[in-house]
Amino acid sequence: MRRYAEFISRYPSYDNTHDLDELRQREYSRLDRLGHVYLDYTGGGLYAESQLRQHHDLLKNHVFGNPHSTNPTSLAATALVESARESVLRYFNASPDEYVCVFTSNASGALKLVGESYPFTQGSRYLLTFDNHNSVNGIREFARAKGAEVDYVPVALPDMRLPEALLEEALNRGTPGVANLFAYPAQSNFSSVQHPLEWIDRAHRLGWDVLLDAAAFTPTNRLDLSRWKPDFVPLSFYKMFGYPTGIGALLMRWEAAKKLRRPWFAGGTITVASVQGDTYYLAEPPAAFEDGTLDYLNIPAVEIGLRHLQSVGIEMIHDRVRCLTGWLLEHLNEMRHSNGKPLVKIYGPLDTYQRGGAVALNFFDANGAPIDIRKIEQEAAARKISLRTGCFCNPGAGEIALQISRMELVACFSHPSHVQRLTYDDFRTCIDGKASGAVRISVGMVSNFEDIEAMLDFARSLLQ
Repeated sequence: MRRYAEFISRYPSYDNTHDLDELRQREYSRLDRLGHVYLDYTGGGLYAESQLRQHHDLLKNHVFGNPHSTNPTSLAATALVESARESVLRYFNASPDEYVCVFTSNASGALKLVGESYPFTQGSRYLLTFDNHNSVNGIREFARAKGAEVDYVPVALPDMRLPEALLEEALNRGTPGVANLFAYPAQSNFSSVQHPLEWIDRAHRLGWDVLLDAAAFTPTNRLDLSRWKPDFVPLSFYKMFGYPTGIGALLMRWEAAKKLRRPWFAGGTITVASVQGDTYYLAEPPAAFEDGTLDYLNIPAVEIGLRHLQSVGIEMIHDRVRCLTGWLLEHLNEMRHSNGKPLVKIYGPLDTYQRGGAVALNFFDANGAPIDIRKIEQEAAARKISLRTGCFCNPGAGEIALQISRMELVACFSHPSHVQRLTYDDFRTCIDGKASGAVRISVGMVSNFEDIEAMLDFARSLLQ
């Protein structure tokens, strides 16, 4: 009770979020019943029991068929898909006159659509921040194949934010008269830094299209597309509300969508295709970007999840996450071994200003040597604590945080035995003596004070 009282004195607004404790008891009781401490919300959100009931009842009480027809069951499925599409646009305050919602398998599928279809050409530029997810990094392969230049702007230690002057310089290098694409995360899934949404307008003024990766941002923050107008926004709904796990979306401005040229066609994406005539005609978006048959039985669960999130309130979730993250940061950062050496090194901001609810760090022994992240994960798992280790598909942020130099990487990748294959253990050998990954602790919708205290107790068990 003493520590809770201290916590409330430091973060008094937490008292305004107790509806989330009732929600946890009502909708997520399995967490406490099974003794789980779930701290991997950036990896995936958790679903409410009512989401499953509503979806199950919908499927149990109706008959739905493949949407690509006009029979009764097909039309019933089509109506639900279009209702879900409208609910996504409405949730993000995106006018259907300005934005189109394309359903995909996940955020990575959305990003692949942009990469393969964007009109990169000789002289085009693809500009990225170092802390992009690998699915955003992967677009560079499409860009290079079409003759475009790829340019990265590094984030800087210790906070892992982007130096504004470097960004301005890179944006000013855009090539006039051709398509240039700037991609960055609204929230880094490594450091949890929230980059300014003002960059969108800045890039637009200089002639860039903007891809805003919102996958890590939207579970605990409001993204208002009537105020901020990125051209492409990839989403994964399971990160927002846990279920379903196989549906994502690409929100595109209509003006940007008109620039895209798909390199192939598939069932559902065309109005007419001919074998003998050797031609095809693409449908209008969103159909032109939705390959084959949509996951029409799961897409209605997206609308159910969005209604659940709205009923809870994203502002309340945001405030709870801010409070718990602040307490976690403070107490992890002050932990010291008996010889005075720090237990952890945190990668990213040490306060809650413009940062999300994920904390990336490494643990060190009393001699200052990094503790193997696999050991940390194993020992946490023994306490039923779910956290994540690795570089979280974010190699640029990892390389900066862990201070792995370009020369070290070139030497590693060019070694004859690593040309075709590189295992995790091989990589650890390359950077001997340095941490090769990090631990990520992330809080979310129904995290509570007890979860954070359990994590801090685990951290204290590592002190020497």
